[in-house]
This record gives sequence, C-alpha cells and structure tokens, in this order.
Amino acid sequence: MGTESTGYDVPVGTYEDAKAMVGTTTPVRFGDIAVNVPMIRHYAAMVRDANAAYWDDDFAERHWGGVVAPPGMLMTWLVPLEWKPGGGRPIPLLTARVPLPGDTFINVSNDAEHFVPIRAGDHLNVVEELVDVSEAKRTSLGTGHFVTTVSTYRRQDGELVARTTNVLFRFSSPEAERRRGRGPSGPAPKAPGVGDIGDSGAGR
Repeated sequence: MGTESTGYDVPVGTYEDAKAMVGTTTPVRFGDIAVNVPMIRHYAAMVRDANAAYWDDDFAERHWGGVVAPPGMLMTWLVPLEWKPGGGRPIPLLTARVPLPGDTFINVSNDAEHFVPIRAGDHLNVVEELVDVSEAKRTSLGTGHFVTTVSTYRRQDGELVARTTNVLFRFSSPEAERRRGRGPSGPAPKAPGVGDIGDSGAGR
C-alpha cells in the first residue's frame, strides 16, 4: 500500500489493496449529540417543512411518542465534532480510508431505509461496512472506482432504526492525468456501456 496521500489526506493504493478491504466493518461509533428539538426545527425551517410532527409537541406525542427527526437529518446525528477540548481529530468515514488511485471524489448516490421513527432524545450509533469496490471505470469525469458502503444505524437500546447504501466515485480527473503526463491531451473518452455519473448504468 502506498504511503503518499491525496489532497484529502486519505490513503493511496492499488485496486487490489482496496478489494482486500471488502467486508471490513468499523467499530460502533456513537454520535456526539442526542437527537434534539432545536436542531430538528432549524432544519425544518431551512427546508420550510410544516409537518406537525416537527413543530407541534402535542401532535407528535399523540402520533409518534414525541417529536420526530426528519429523514434527511439521519447523518446529522452522527457527524463527528470537528473540535473537542483536549484535541484529537475526528475519524474519517470508511470511504475515506479505502486505498485507491485517484485524487478527486464525488458522491454518486445515497439510498436510505428507515425502519422506526427517530425521536428527540434518541442517541444513535452507526457501523459502516465496505461492500464493494468496482474495477476501474472511465467516465466523462475521469477514470476511477465506485466505492459502495452500507451504514447501519441503531438507537441506544440496540434497535435498528435505519440503513443507508452510499456509492462514491474516486477518480483521477483528465487534468490531473495530464499534469502527471499519463493522460491524453483531450477529454477522457468514455468506454462502451459506461454512462455519465448519475446514470443507472454507471458501472458499479
């Protein structure tokens, strides 16, 4: 595995290095904060969502047992704090610990399944798993690999609340390849059958 780092301070390695990591799971990581009403209402205000389950305590208690968090806030509750007294840096997500070529990242998709309501007062934890790394694919953005992870979210009592599947594309842009003297002088052509990023046939 290479020791150099990209500009994102993530490991650089070969496709074989990355494939050897498939099946890796992270230790359980707990969120730094509990699900809370002020953040729920700030989010709902930002997106102008008038759902009474976010705004009306009595309604939420009757229907859900308490104020619930919007589905779009799922990852919010697990985002590590960038700074804490005493120092220390947050542990990067698993996708940022996969050794691969490529100096650029773009997130392709994030699909979520929600199983039970997430309520104010819940304290979530997550386990990430690396489930797939594609062979090198050439797209209109550059040549790289699709990295698929699955994150499983549980409540403090161990109940499964949600699961997400995330696909990230890590690639070398044509400009970066030209700077290294490895790429063509023009835009990278697409391989037959490989669509643009975001297409259903993106070659994952």
